[in-house]
Amino acid sequence: MIDKFELSALIGRLAEARVVAVGDLMLDRFVEGVVDRISPEAPIPVFSMRRESSMLGGVGNVLRNLSALGADSELIAAIGNDAAGDEVAMLVAEEDRVRSHLIRVAGRQTTIKTRFVAGNQQILRADRETMAPLSEKDQAMVLEAALSALDGGGVLVLSDYGKGILPDATIARLIEGARAAGRPVVVDPKGSDYSRYRGARVVTPNRQELALASGMPTEDDEEVVAACRHVIGTAGVEAVLATRSEQGMTLVDRDATHHLPARAREVFDVSGAGDTVAAALAVGLAVDSPMLTAARLANAAAGVVVAKVGTAVARPSEVLISLHEGELMDAEAKVATLPGARERVNAWRRQDMSIGFTNGCFDLLHPGHVSLMNQAKAACDRLVVGLNSDDSARRLKGEGRPVQSEAGRAAVLASLAVVDMVVIFGDDTPIELIKTLKPDVLVKGADYSMAEVVGAKEVGSWGGQVVLAELLEGHSTTETIARMV
Repeated sequence: MIDKFELSALIGRLAEARVVAVGDLMLDRFVEGVVDRISPEAPIPVFSMRRESSMLGGVGNVLRNLSALGADSELIAAIGNDAAGDEVAMLVAEEDRVRSHLIRVAGRQTTIKTRFVAGNQQILRADRETMAPLSEKDQAMVLEAALSALDGGGVLVLSDYGKGILPDATIARLIEGARAAGRPVVVDPKGSDYSRYRGARVVTPNRQELALASGMPTEDDEEVVAACRHVIGTAGVEAVLATRSEQGMTLVDRDATHHLPARAREVFDVSGAGDTVAAALAVGLAVDSPMLTAARLANAAAGVVVAKVGTAVARPSEVLISLHEGELMDAEAKVATLPGARERVNAWRRQDMSIGFTNGCFDLLHPGHVSLMNQAKAACDRLVVGLNSDDSARRLKGEGRPVQSEAGRAAVLASLAVVDMVVIFGDDTPIELIKTLKPDVLVKGADYSMAEVVGAKEVGSWGGQVVLAELLEGHSTTETIARMV
């Protein structure tokens, strides 16, 4: 069973992650249109184009997912000296918290995958690419940039699409360098010989790739596990995370096997889902999470992206909502992690809205809490509520608390019309949340003095104000619980 609280805590730490990504970089183009007739020239559909868009693909999509999850990342890749390469470089520059080393190769075609989409379904893909190894000089540049980046820490991701940037010798040198530096290696693999990834911490094949690499059937749980163990034994990797579409994922290492059920309610497009898995797995490992926890994060992130059309990404707030799906009900869209909260607050500020903030455990919501929320909302345009996580509430209130889970408490708070966003935090105080969101108004109950209000000094430093809300007498969660016993 998924430990939602453990994953919620992990999601709150994703901004601490650092990942170095090396691999085949490409441009994904999407041509959207409609098909409503057959050509009179041949028995083929006529595709009427309506809209075109471009985004990063291959290791570029790994990069997009790393940025969406809030990690620091460093990209090492090669592109052609062509217009598509210019477009790729521009798209890389638009991503947050990214350093890039893009090696321009004269005469090389930047890989372009053009997908034609009608009615939310792909009907055709057309590729333009060069599938040849880089020159020795260019390979040396890739190695130098990657090994230098690993000196700064983090996890190494190898995104191998077989286009030439990762020949066997380069892979071996990269894995050797990462292991020497104590950096885990995550590989999104290609081909049938996984011994080229010997020494990797984990490889992430899909079911068809696993069957090709192992030469074994992969239809049911037992067959998948056997194939994974074969790969571990013959290729010299430490673990295999096999993605199995509607059957979820299977994680196998030398000691244990775990089957993770699929999380998507409806699958629209699996394009790039493997990139999401590699990115989320790497981010989880980069903040020292156990492999199983990182795999659960990857599974949840994959469930988010396959429910979207096109090469998509998963954001922490979307992953958090998916974890609490069914518990957060219609109010779930108001619940956000810190990176998602920052995005929303910035958007509200662009609309000249003032931001209010209050916080607490809110274990059993009572009229005193509602009065506090009403007073807080009266002082601002948008009200953000910081909610102590279960672990945090337990440290503050003692064993037996909270009575309700963080998901339940978040759902109740989010159902209040005056609450615009709920952010679950794991620290004992909300100071980091306050410093990040920089609210214009900080609201606490009048049982606090100004000197006791956490964040009062910081809010004052950027011109905000602190409001001490009047208390509604006779209402206390502790007293309510005592009366119930």
